[in-house]
Amino acid sequence: MIHIHNLQKNFGTKRAVDIENYTIHRGDMLGLVGNNGAGKTTLFRLILDLLQADRGNVVVDGIDVSRSEEWKRFTGAFIDDGFLIDYLTPEEYFLFIGRMYGLKKEEVDARLAPFERFMNGEVLGQKKYIRNFSMGNKQKIGIISAMLHQPKLLILDEPFNFLDPSSQALIKHLLKRYNEEHGATVIISSHNLNHTVDVCPRIALLENGVIIRDLQNEGNSAEQELEAYFNVKGEEEEV
Repeated sequence: MIHIHNLQKNFGTKRAVDIENYTIHRGDMLGLVGNNGAGKTTLFRLILDLLQADRGNVVVDGIDVSRSEEWKRFTGAFIDDGFLIDYLTPEEYFLFIGRMYGLKKEEVDARLAPFERFMNGEVLGQKKYIRNFSMGNKQKIGIISAMLHQPKLLILDEPFNFLDPSSQALIKHLLKRYNEEHGATVIISSHNLNHTVDVCPRIALLENGVIIRDLQNEGNSAEQELEAYFNVKGEEEEV
C-alpha cells in the first residue's frame, strides 16, 4: 500500500526524517510512536505530499505522491485543525467534503449516523461555525471528515488529543471496526502508548526521523517493550 524509499527531509541542519526503506501493507493498522521532535508529523506530511522531500519518495498504491494526485481519491487524513474550513458550520463542512467525493446529502447523512455517539449531541445542530467549537469537538469534526468518504487509506495525527475519556474509547472502537469492515489501511500517531497498543497490531517506533523498531503487537505484546524504551530515554534525559 505504502512504500517509502530513501526518504529524507531536512530543516536547516536538522534531519527530520531519514527512512531508507519501509513498507506499510494494505489493511495494516499501524501506530507511529516517538517523543516530541521524532518526526512523526513530518513523515505524515511527506506521505500526504504537504512537504517536498529532499531525497527519495513515497509511493501509495503504485502512485508516487509527488507526481500524481490520483491517490487523493482514496485517502483521508486529519493532521490538525488547519485542515478544517472554520468559517463553515459542521453540517456545511461535511456536505462540502461529501460533494468533493461525489456524495449526495442523503449519503452524507447516512455516513454520519455511525458517529452519532462520538459526536455526543455537541457537533450537529449547534448553529455555529467550526471556529467557535472547542478543540475537542474540532478534533471530532476533523476525524469524521477524514473518514466520511470511506477511504482505503486513513491517516490521523494524534487522534486522541483533546478528547475526553469516553470519546477516546469510542474512537478506538470506531477505528478498529473501520479497519476490519473496510479492509482499510489505517495509520495513527500518538503520544499515548496505551491507546496505541490497544488499537494497533503493528507499531513503528520513530527516533530522530528514523524508524528504529517495527513491532508486531499481538495481545498488547509491544506495551512492555515500548514502556521500557521510553522509561530508559526519560532517565537518560534527566541525567
